[in-house]
Amino acid sequence: MTMTKVKSAAALPLNAILDGDCIEVMNSLPEASVDLIFADPPYNLQLKGDLHRPDNSHVDAVDDEWDQFASFAAYDKFTTEWLAAARRLLKPNGAIWVIGSYHNIFRVGAALQNQGYWILNDVVWRKSNPMPNFRGKRFTNAHETMIWASRDEGAKYTFNYEALKSLNEGVQMRSDWVLPLCTGHERLKDEHGDKAHPTQKPESLLHRVLVGSTNPGDVVLDPFFGTGTTGAVAKMLGRDFIGIEREAKYRKVAEERLKNVRKFDREALQVSASKRAEPRVPFGQLVERGMLRPGEELFSMNKRHKAKVRADGTLIGLDVKGSIHQVGAHLEGAPSCNGWTYWCFKRDGKTVPIDVLRQQIRAEMQN
Repeated sequence: MTMTKVKSAAALPLNAILDGDCIEVMNSLPEASVDLIFADPPYNLQLKGDLHRPDNSHVDAVDDEWDQFASFAAYDKFTTEWLAAARRLLKPNGAIWVIGSYHNIFRVGAALQNQGYWILNDVVWRKSNPMPNFRGKRFTNAHETMIWASRDEGAKYTFNYEALKSLNEGVQMRSDWVLPLCTGHERLKDEHGDKAHPTQKPESLLHRVLVGSTNPGDVVLDPFFGTGTTGAVAKMLGRDFIGIEREAKYRKVAEERLKNVRKFDREALQVSASKRAEPRVPFGQLVERGMLRPGEELFSMNKRHKAKVRADGTLIGLDVKGSIHQVGAHLEGAPSCNGWTYWCFKRDGKTVPIDVLRQQIRAEMQN
């Protein structure tokens, strides 16, 4: 699965781990070819010396060479360059997620805006099992921050609102996510039994990101692939991925991991659709198709009002005529009204919402 640096931008290397510097590799890929980028860049933790617990045992902290920068200016230069390369790859309606800690996320946020990205949300990942603060001189660092941004202001980015609401037991998903750190069987180990990567992210985090902001068949790129969490979740969810990782030891672990990942079946990949994403059905179409007849009476769900259907798909009441929404709002003395849920008709002595007819037409469109 590992590949050398891409030499041609003619083809997009899907479902592959690319070897090389993320900026160089991204600049070699086709422009406007990626739907979503999830980036877990170096945090520039600036650790000085070893970190020990109160019992003097050593903490396996992030002190690798890839997380070390000579200065804030050097880190800012790196951030600006990889974000510019990433933005070139995004499709016009593409988006990016960047995760970080207090060490770097504010610098990344400013760089995103300077590059022309449009910030949509910041999401706090609150860890249900954070590492304690051993020295007792600061608060326990119990969260990380993710910034979600579209490539441009006004972009029609993907947001599967209803799917996220379903994940959250029918309640609107908030911007604070309580999820555990990657531990136990999910934590990948190297041949010595040590952590394969110090900042491996939990699959639950990527599951929520990808279900919420991509669709099956989308291309997801991770420029800091590490041990491949983004690729593993993308593969399970039926998304294509591209990973970029310069460290051979991480690529090796990711390759083995991805071999054992299976895609969910087609039916399982379907998620609750946003009402805005459903096909638009004009009320007049119900009249054209004879599902409702001109002159037929509609009744408000609260049984207080009625109106007649006209041949052009409008309604007429005692002192008002207009669309199903306009007439409903006027009769209720309200600024607006959803006519689809307000009006009903009678069949065989039963009261039926007109929205049932709209859903019948939508079902036909999807078959």
